[in-house]
Amino acid sequence: MANGGPVQHGFPHLRTVRASITALYKRLSYDTVQTFATSVLPADVAFCDTDDLYLGAQRVARELVRHYRLPDARLVVGFREMTHAANVELAAGPEYFVELNDRFRTHRRDIGAALAHEVMHVYLHRLGLSFPGTRDNEILTDTATTYLGAGWLLLDAYREDAASSQKLGYLTPEEFGYVLAKRALVFAEDPSVWFTSPQAYTAYVKGLAEARRDEQQPPLTAAGWAGRRRYARDRRHAQERDGVGVQPGVPYAFTPDGRGPLRVSFPCPTCQQRIRVPVQGRVRARCGLCRTVLECDT
Repeated sequence: MANGGPVQHGFPHLRTVRASITALYKRLSYDTVQTFATSVLPADVAFCDTDDLYLGAQRVARELVRHYRLPDARLVVGFREMTHAANVELAAGPEYFVELNDRFRTHRRDIGAALAHEVMHVYLHRLGLSFPGTRDNEILTDTATTYLGAGWLLLDAYREDAASSQKLGYLTPEEFGYVLAKRALVFAEDPSVWFTSPQAYTAYVKGLAEARRDEQQPPLTAAGWAGRRRYARDRRHAQERDGVGVQPGVPYAFTPDGRGPLRVSFPCPTCQQRIRVPVQGRVRARCGLCRTVLECDT
């Protein structure tokens, strides 16, 4: 938790974020991801200063348990002084103990954001889905929280001005915006209407621009002129050399296919799973993982 300190910006964890989205689709399946089409609504996790601290925290925790479809999980929420925003004991269940930073006693509107991340830890623990290393595993947790409909709370908890700052989670604000945008493009959702933080909206706009760039990479037909020109050059070199590996700075890679046509692989703009298609002009490809239909000019 950045509390008054510097906030990291940009997209330094984008590779792990994209791997996290792919891992979610692989572990949950397309059909299960689709059941999270509705995000947590502001009214469901609202916390006013007149609410009882402990009863209110338990109510918000129950709402997040319901959203993640963990009906047999019970969270016991407490508060103590700590460095991090929150912590959860990942025991066998069904009861889990969550500790929140004492800061939230007076910053109650962000309790939902902190609990969204901790309840996702429980969800991923039950799924048996994790990444090696604390850093990558926390990035997976932030990404899953956001992609499955509760992470807009984490981005909205980001506030920064000349005198103070606050940010929850391991992703940068722009990376939260990127994952939110990926979700919005899948479910035709506009999470920006829920933001109370102007800095969160700015980060979302930057993340949306990055997510749009994923849809404009060759060999997709939506690629821009410069990308198409570079792709044509790389394709010509690959054909002359009977296939080459990954070119630096581009997401696609050409590979030979025995006696058949040259093939190109590239990440699906929705789930980031790599798709491999023949190099033969206009091709319509369907991602087997997220079922996205892609128009390509190979």
